[in-house]
Amino acid sequence: MRLHRLDITAFGPFGGSQSVDFDALSAAGLFLLHGPTGAGKTSVLDAVCYALYGSVPGARHSGQGTGLRSDHAAPGTRTSVTLELTVAGRRLEITRQPPWERPKKRGTGTTLDKAQTWLREYDPAAGAWRDRSRSHQEIGEEITQLLGMSREQFCQVVLLPQGDFARFLRADAEARGKLLGRLFDTQRFAEVEKRLADRRRATEAAVREGDAALLADAHRMQQAAGGTMELPELSPGDPGLADAVLGAAAIARSTAREELAVAGCRLAAAESARAAADRALDDVRERARLQRRFADARQRARLLEERAGAHREAQARMERARKAEAVAPALELRESADAEHRRAVTAEAHARAALPARYAGAGAAGLAAGARRAAEELGGLESARRAERRLTGLDAERARLDRQERADEEILAEAESWLAGWETAHARLRARVESAQEAAGRAEQLAERREPVRRRLEAARQRDRLAEEADAARRQALASAEAAAEARAHWLDLKEQRLNGIAAELAAGLADGEPCAVCGATDHPAPARKVAGHVDREVEERALAGHQRAEERRAADERHLAAVREALAAAGAEAGDTPTDVLAREAEEVERDYRRARADASALHAAREELRHAEQEHERRTAARQQAEVRAAARVGHRERLESERAALEEELAQARGTAGSVAARAAELEGRAARLTEAAEAVRAAEDTAQRLKEADARLADAAFRAGFDTPQAAAAALLDDTAHRELQHRLDAWQAEEAAVRAVLAEADTAAAAGQPPADLPAAERAAADAERRVREAASARDAAARRCAELDRLSARAATGARRLAPLREEYDRVARLAGLAAGTSAENERRMRLEAYVLAARLEQVAAAATVRLRRMSSGRYTLVHSDDRAGRGRSGLGLHVVDAWTGRERDTATLSGGETFFASLALALGLADVVTDEAGGVRLDTLFIDEGFGSLDDQTLDEVLDVLDSLRERDRSVGIVSHVADLRRRIHAQLEVVKGRSGSALRQRGH
Repeated sequence: MRLHRLDITAFGPFGGSQSVDFDALSAAGLFLLHGPTGAGKTSVLDAVCYALYGSVPGARHSGQGTGLRSDHAAPGTRTSVTLELTVAGRRLEITRQPPWERPKKRGTGTTLDKAQTWLREYDPAAGAWRDRSRSHQEIGEEITQLLGMSREQFCQVVLLPQGDFARFLRADAEARGKLLGRLFDTQRFAEVEKRLADRRRATEAAVREGDAALLADAHRMQQAAGGTMELPELSPGDPGLADAVLGAAAIARSTAREELAVAGCRLAAAESARAAADRALDDVRERARLQRRFADARQRARLLEERAGAHREAQARMERARKAEAVAPALELRESADAEHRRAVTAEAHARAALPARYAGAGAAGLAAGARRAAEELGGLESARRAERRLTGLDAERARLDRQERADEEILAEAESWLAGWETAHARLRARVESAQEAAGRAEQLAERREPVRRRLEAARQRDRLAEEADAARRQALASAEAAAEARAHWLDLKEQRLNGIAAELAAGLADGEPCAVCGATDHPAPARKVAGHVDREVEERALAGHQRAEERRAADERHLAAVREALAAAGAEAGDTPTDVLAREAEEVERDYRRARADASALHAAREELRHAEQEHERRTAARQQAEVRAAARVGHRERLESERAALEEELAQARGTAGSVAARAAELEGRAARLTEAAEAVRAAEDTAQRLKEADARLADAAFRAGFDTPQAAAAALLDDTAHRELQHRLDAWQAEEAAVRAVLAEADTAAAAGQPPADLPAAERAAADAERRVREAASARDAAARRCAELDRLSARAATGARRLAPLREEYDRVARLAGLAAGTSAENERRMRLEAYVLAARLEQVAAAATVRLRRMSSGRYTLVHSDDRAGRGRSGLGLHVVDAWTGRERDTATLSGGETFFASLALALGLADVVTDEAGGVRLDTLFIDEGFGSLDDQTLDEVLDVLDSLRERDRSVGIVSHVADLRRRIHAQLEVVKGRSGSALRQRGH
């Protein structure tokens, strides 16, 4: 990677536009970047990093880039960084512009523009630049892939911050591991450690869960065994838990089977005793039953003797009823004849009452002759009746014509009235339809305007809210920046105080006879003493932690401010500069017009329907008027024909009516007379017939009563029984006979008579004996069932425990294997003698490579005195693997790098940085780094050492590299001719470039 040109505008301390020609500076191989403190030397390096990665290194990093804008820049000048470089054989130009809060083009206030990024590539064949991408993500991924390094690696390898490596030399193994882990990306090995630890915890939890299940089954077996089972004093995870549980289970199962056999024997004995008691109880119950049966039979016999007289009377009553049954048909025949005769006499009297007086004494023959004469006269009126019915029809027809004429007159009048206003109504309905159609068109136009106006109003409200939030976020960001600056100043003050008193800390570890860690002397005549207010390492680290927390809060507040400003810019782009209340009134007016147009347009369908119905009604009424006129013309001729036919019929009916009001009345009179005479004749004949049949029935009844042995028919009738009385009497006789037979049968039984001769049976005593035997059987069965359930439960739980133990065995083996691997990888296993973690082991190998590469340059810088070596020794109780020592060729002793002096620490850290750059470059895929920067630290070197260091840096040109030294040491300005000076002024810093 070689840098060619850097253009900066409104970036950091540079208020205007500045340009750096790296090709001219790199021509000499070594160039100097110098200027007063705070002028902006580091900002040049920040601009290079920002152009490549979109962010600046270290504590100045801000994910959104909102804190990069120069406070000296003009309001209308946008911050911009352009870097031209060659990497992987491709010449690229990267331009980045962070988010910018610019003044609004209209109105007052500011609006936020989004960040912009361009990537161009030079095409040698065409001799022109070609655009490649404008996507932040795509450009970032492509640059990272081409360089092969992350932003942290680039800042550590290309920018070479010496302070970090000085701390690296003095740091403990954990701090070195963090730095090396970021540079060499050994996170995957840490993930392996974490994965093994997680796997160990998971398998351990599974083993403990399995052991807990075994113990739970053991406790259930102990409960099932009634508390007689002894459990082992083991906990989940103990190795012998499964065998102890299975052994205790086997003993409990054997004991339960013995108890089951004993309970079975007791149950068999109890069942035998219960069977004997049941047989004895059955014998006693049978004897008691026979004794009660004999006593009941004797009692029933006494009751039969008492009711013997009533039984004989019932037998005599049944005999007389059987004789009377022979007379019953004659009695029924006589009653039927008498009832029929009474009905016939009543009907005759009723029929004669309806006849005229001249028929009062007439017989059946005279009445029949009168009915025939009335029928003959009725037949002569048939033609007149038809004429009369036709006349009635003519009257109805004439009435119908009158009704139709009146209806047609009403239709004509109504149609004329309605059609008179048709033209006006039709025009009014058409106007309503057209008005509603126009309103529908307006509603559609307003609907298209309605949503954009709503969105713009919502964006304006969000713009106002975000503006307030942006002000609050800006104030918070300023407060956080001030707090971060104060925390940094506090930390730097404490650090300076500690460095001033570092001798006292080193002197605290001195002991007589032991060499000094700084000079190696064994005599310590005047060791430094801690003064009041001494700042130790713990105080400095607390101040550093406070500074880092303040920086994190500042970065978070700046990110929040950038997010709010970006949202504010989006809302401002949507809403424009129009005030919210104006947009609200506009939206309200559009909404009101839209609702009014919708309301007017909603009447379109109703207006169209009303117009359609009106047109249909017009057609209907026009047709009705025409039909009424046609019917009126036809009725004139029809009415004349009806009048002619009516006159002819009236003349015919005048003769047929006689004295009656009409032919129909005359015919009805004749029909009624014939019917009454016929009915009276039939009633007279029926009365005569029923009187003869009643006389004959009386004779037959008297003869039947005499033959049955009764003196009179009335006596025979009194002896008869109805069906209910007959069934009741027969039931009483049958019951007497059945009871008498049953009593004789019981008294004749031999077993019953024999039982009656025995002593009374003691049933309660036998029942008590049987109940006692049943209770003993239930108790024995319950005990046997409980023993069986205990055996079954123990067998089930034992089988489940055995299954669990078999399933747990391979899991326990896996846990042992995984725990061993996890302990080895984590450095906690006894087999890992150096307590070295897996990640530390990989980093130790990298550290060996870095130490070897750094030693080549360190020997030259120190005139062959110092050599860096990697150490695997453990530090106290800590872990080993990341120790770094320096071998002093003058004394032949190996000591910790923390004992180097200030100047020695500088060139040792420089050698380490250069060696690390070579190793990381190789690790990143061999990307060639042709431009390097070294930051500060040269002021601690004497002239000879400075010459040696510069010779080493100058030797980098052998690999066609250029090195930029960032320093304000005056002597370097005389030694290095290619310079880039940063000049500080009230209006911002400026760059001055001087070639070799």
